[in-house]
Amino acid sequence: MTDMIERTLYRLRAQMPGRLSRPGDHRYALATALWAKPIGPMPRAIVHCRGADEVQLAIRAARDCDLPLSVRGGGHDWAGRALCEGIVIDLSGMKDVTVDPEDTAHILGGARVSDVVAKTDPLGLAAVTGTCGPVGMAGLTLGGGYGSLIGRFGLALDNFFAADVVLADGRIVVADRYHEQELFWALRGGGGNFGVVTAMCHRLHHLPKVRSGILVYPFSEARAVLERCADIAASAPDELSVQVVLAAGQDGAPMVLIVPTWSGLPEEGEAQVAPFLKIRTLLAGSVDMMPYGKSLAMFDSFIVSGQRTFMETCWLPSLDSSSVGILVDAAATAVSPGCAIITHDFKGAASRVAVESTAFGLRRDHVMVEVLAAFADHSDPLEEQRHQQWARTTRQAFDATALLGGYPNLLAVGDTDRAAQSFGGNAERLLRAKRHYDPDNVFSSAIPLPVA
Repeated sequence: MTDMIERTLYRLRAQMPGRLSRPGDHRYALATALWAKPIGPMPRAIVHCRGADEVQLAIRAARDCDLPLSVRGGGHDWAGRALCEGIVIDLSGMKDVTVDPEDTAHILGGARVSDVVAKTDPLGLAAVTGTCGPVGMAGLTLGGGYGSLIGRFGLALDNFFAADVVLADGRIVVADRYHEQELFWALRGGGGNFGVVTAMCHRLHHLPKVRSGILVYPFSEARAVLERCADIAASAPDELSVQVVLAAGQDGAPMVLIVPTWSGLPEEGEAQVAPFLKIRTLLAGSVDMMPYGKSLAMFDSFIVSGQRTFMETCWLPSLDSSSVGILVDAAATAVSPGCAIITHDFKGAASRVAVESTAFGLRRDHVMVEVLAAFADHSDPLEEQRHQQWARTTRQAFDATALLGGYPNLLAVGDTDRAAQSFGGNAERLLRAKRHYDPDNVFSSAIPLPVA
């Protein structure tokens, strides 16, 4: 079998000169350097694709040898799903973004959010994205895409209307409302479980600037600050989103960050964000007009690549006094400065989409909670255990009030039970699409699906 694998990789190298790297190569090292430090077996080969035809060749090689296959886009997935011990399709070189006269963005499969806003900001346009620049646009979109524009424009996947996809059998298809409709439905929430998305088209919105900023409050006032923030957010219009972050400051002590973003009429923005500036003791920060892309870059300094990472997630009906208490208690007991809790709004336009129209399984107002535990040294089993346990215990503390399931993009590998709850009534249809488009489970490294 080893001889067959080596012959196949030799043939693939000949078919794609300069596009295949192996352990020990510089390009291999770059491609396997993800946001979350990889652990476990490393890939036999990385195929650095520049087009759908090269993706076809990589899929065929993996299938010929019965090797695992994974897809690396932005490389930001916390669970390391971009890598496998077989062949990795690396799309990071396919990152071009073009904007047509009808305000549509054509985005290649390896583009990050930062690549998108670099093209749209100068035009006064915005794509619906996640909350920071380094994340891959395709990956965040296929699983959902929570961001500061969610109340006005919906999830990222609600603004994605066509994709070029290489299927497990090697066919290249277009998925949209007219072609491969069931695949198009499944891609909007089901992640990369059905094929390799080499390009996608997104609807853009006229949005020259947003009003946003990071407001810092003392942790000693955390409960009062968060409860008042929740009160303001509960009656806020769709154009106002609010993100809460509990994390360590530069001195390692916990702090409270409130991040309001106004995407409505510029002349109304100052009044809409003013209440946040009057919450208890504001230590630092301001809320200013800025291009949408600049608002996404505010968290870049917090993103440290190459750390060992654990993540948990849950959905809350809302932020109330009980959930605020859990957030504060968890932050107070964080085991290292690499621990953080982040909330994301889901409301407005996102909640008005019929649940059966896409694979995304929860279409009611809620708050998504992201629990992050990261540390530099993965060689110490005790550190690993402490961080994993803190993240898990924090999430479990919400069990009494949390909605079923959780954000599929943040679920762990193999978390099929919670995946089934997350997709709800869409689960069986999603499984039928999986059986139709990928009956041999070639794309097994994507976000978890329910078990049939």
